[in-house]
Amino acid sequence: MRKIPLLKKLETDIVLGAEGYIFELERRGYIKAGAYVPEVIIDYPDAVKELHREFLRAGSDVMVALTYYAHREKLKAVGREGELESMNRSAVRMARDIAKEGNAYVAGNICNTWAYDHTDKERTAKIVKAQYTEQLRWATEEGIDFVLAETIEYLGEALIALEVIQSFGLPAVINLAPIYEKSKDGYDWIEACDILKKAGADVVGLNCSRGPKTMLPLMKKLRQKVTGPIACVPVPYHTTKSHPSFQFLRDAKGKSAYTLGLDQFLCTRIEMAQFAVDAKALGVSYIGICCGAGPHHVRAMAESLGRTVPASRYSPDLTQHSFLGNSKYVKKHEKQYAKNWEEKVGALPHMM
Repeated sequence: MRKIPLLKKLETDIVLGAEGYIFELERRGYIKAGAYVPEVIIDYPDAVKELHREFLRAGSDVMVALTYYAHREKLKAVGREGELESMNRSAVRMARDIAKEGNAYVAGNICNTWAYDHTDKERTAKIVKAQYTEQLRWATEEGIDFVLAETIEYLGEALIALEVIQSFGLPAVINLAPIYEKSKDGYDWIEACDILKKAGADVVGLNCSRGPKTMLPLMKKLRQKVTGPIACVPVPYHTTKSHPSFQFLRDAKGKSAYTLGLDQFLCTRIEMAQFAVDAKALGVSYIGICCGAGPHHVRAMAESLGRTVPASRYSPDLTQHSFLGNSKYVKKHEKQYAKNWEEKVGALPHMM
């Protein structure tokens, strides 16, 4: 079955995207927290394929090639710059191979480089452009449907990404990371997206940094400002008005929770399902989930959008639970234990 071109699909339907590969693979023991370089592509390719497959079964319409931080600047930091090309090509091949199992889109991926400096724009822009160009040359040669440029904190860097994507003649989804109130080069996030849209980006939006609660208000403003498809890809964490980005979340002792202490702030699958519904109601057509995502989040989001996905075969049915279930599955004398305890300590979640 031939895929509907991405931009054509976005005219009438939601595209659901699962990201957060780096965080999930770190949790599984395949990526080092800190550098967050996807060495796993070379060292444990089967782990990458399995995560692609899990996200695909959970309902993701997009297999994102794991080339986030697989650029020259970051590979220098871990002494693997010599494997740059093989890492990028292998990542796209894996994404493409798994995408075929579910007729999903394959996204080439470029991201923040840490090389851009808006106070030294002329020199650093050349470095960034060269890095994006080599990554996308390899990606297009391996076969991708569109390019996702994500987690970019400078409008200037995002415009370079757009220029390079356009040079390859591919659809461009450009997502900025709203860590602060403005971009690092001083632009309001909505203004920055509008500039990117007017420069020819096919989809503009926000990803990472903010959870649903602090990203959706920005999306409401973006929808009012920009026409055409927009993207909303938050992290699944409980960010707040006082701590709008997960980089600034703190634990009960006041210590930074980023990145190794974030579990305590993780959103439930129920909350992410509600996010997907809310984003759709705002007019967002590219809905996703970023760092911290698990397949259970993605499946819940897909189902909240009215979809039945391969993993729906195993969706929860707590009526069958040995403690929480209904009388068909739980014997009366067993149910009495829960009832007695509930009366003693307060209400427990249970099915009648």
